[in-house]
Amino acid sequence: MTKTYIRLQGTGGLNLINRIDRKFAELKGKNEKALIPFVTAGDPDMETTEKLVLSMFGAGADLVELGVPFSDPVAEGPVIQKASKRSIDGGTTLVKIFALVERLRQKTDGPLLLMMYINSIYRFGTERFFKLCAEKGVDGVIVPDLPYEERAEIQRDAEQNGVYPIRLVAPTSHERTAMIARDAKGFLYCVSSTGVTGMRGSFSTDFDEFFSTVKKYAKIPCAVGFGISTPEQARQMGAYCDGVIIGSAIVKIVEMEGRACVRHVEEFVGSVKKAIKK
Repeated sequence: MTKTYIRLQGTGGLNLINRIDRKFAELKGKNEKALIPFVTAGDPDMETTEKLVLSMFGAGADLVELGVPFSDPVAEGPVIQKASKRSIDGGTTLVKIFALVERLRQKTDGPLLLMMYINSIYRFGTERFFKLCAEKGVDGVIVPDLPYEERAEIQRDAEQNGVYPIRLVAPTSHERTAMIARDAKGFLYCVSSTGVTGMRGSFSTDFDEFFSTVKKYAKIPCAVGFGISTPEQARQMGAYCDGVIIGSAIVKIVEMEGRACVRHVEEFVGSVKKAIKK
């Protein structure tokens, strides 16, 4: 387990279990599903993002994804693309996001993940990036544009610092699913449908077949994301797996309400958590 040690702020040492593992184990003991909301860091500003993260944990979120804004977010739909632009225009940088995580770690021990594009890591410096993840308290990193076959680009530095690179599988992964799931850590991110992120009214994926294949090979929890936008959709999707990821619906609230979004997001997250508990 030496590869999965992480530094916990204020403990004076290393914890043997990544916060992601600890949270999913806790939820399994309670027979509950994980709720994993996403917000774009720095939208509308860093102070509001900090309040959002804390309020979402308070409303029932189990893990939180922080989106690192990028100029060409190819996996994102228009809602998150616009949020990314607003954040960049507001001066958000990776250094400022690490400072945000450090502040959050003084107030919460909830699992935090960064969702970002590989060029942002390369530009920052892979070794430096994962070292800071460990120092500041980032538990996992989701890189949607990094093919599994190129995982070695970040694998060593991630493992040496106890940070989980979260793997993604999609309905189109087919025979690659076994390969991707084999060495996955934390949880397996199951993409609900092809295309980009964004709110969807319905899904065309055969989820019985998809999750049957995923669970055949995955030895860790599975969480589903991309397109889930209502408590009812979250409840339905939660029946297939161990967790539900919601992004665009929350980012849309932030877009509409600006700095006044915290209470509205908190209410929405609470309603989703209630739905997936049923």
